[in-house]
Amino acid sequence: MQGPGRGCLAGLISWKLGGGLISTILIFIVVYFLLGQVNC
Repeated sequence: MQGPGRGCLAGLISWKLGGGLISTILIFIVVYFLLGQVNC
């Protein structure tokens, strides 16, 4: 997955799963990386 959709999806997932500022940022980085590995 590429482009702004990747960032929006990662942001949405991290916002829903994150409890605080640091955990949200860490989840965003992990999800963004994982979405980059998936070539849909």
